[in-house]
Amino acid sequence: MSLRINDTAPDFTADTTAGPISFHDWIGDGYAVMFSHPKDFTPVCTTELGYMAGLKEDFARRNCKIIGISVDPVENHHKWKADIETVSGNTVDYPMIGDPELKVAKLYDMLPASAGDSSEGRTPADNATVRCVFVIGPDKKIKLTLTYPMTTGRNFDEILRAIDSIQLTAKHQVATPAQWQHGEDVIITPAVSDEDAEARFGGFERVLPYLRKTKMPTG
Repeated sequence: MSLRINDTAPDFTADTTAGPISFHDWIGDGYAVMFSHPKDFTPVCTTELGYMAGLKEDFARRNCKIIGISVDPVENHHKWKADIETVSGNTVDYPMIGDPELKVAKLYDMLPASAGDSSEGRTPADNATVRCVFVIGPDKKIKLTLTYPMTTGRNFDEILRAIDSIQLTAKHQVATPAQWQHGEDVIITPAVSDEDAEARFGGFERVLPYLRKTKMPTG
């Protein structure tokens, strides 16, 4: 079963570096980013986990928790943290899910059912598809998914940008254009009439018959 935007993120219980969690309960009433890794002690993932540790407060300001998952036991994650800090200078103090039986990887369709039930003996190449990012909302629905190849490090600044857009557009009837950054003009959705747009946004610019731009709403 493939997961799509607006599907409910599958719930699960798992051991993490911060202790056992029930995923939906852990998310609570905010947003969450879960990003996955094919194996511990891999070079690209080491840089990613460290970079995310440096962004923890940026996510917190957006009421968004972060959690990593790797197809290895939690005890390996604890050992990996030292390497991550050496590379990045950042301490990983967000949870990292242990998935040695591949249960979460399969639940989120990152590995096929035929992958077996143990991380033992598996190489990073065997788990190459466990390179996903899931942004999950307070309603426990999937808001965004991204999958990267093993050799391409992820751009987590883009994830922050996307969360800004997701949160803004969930609150107001607007959309964000290509390359949009927080504070820039937005697009008024077709569901909003011209009259309503004038009242709600204080005016707009009609670029095309179907494209209206306005200042980013606040509040």
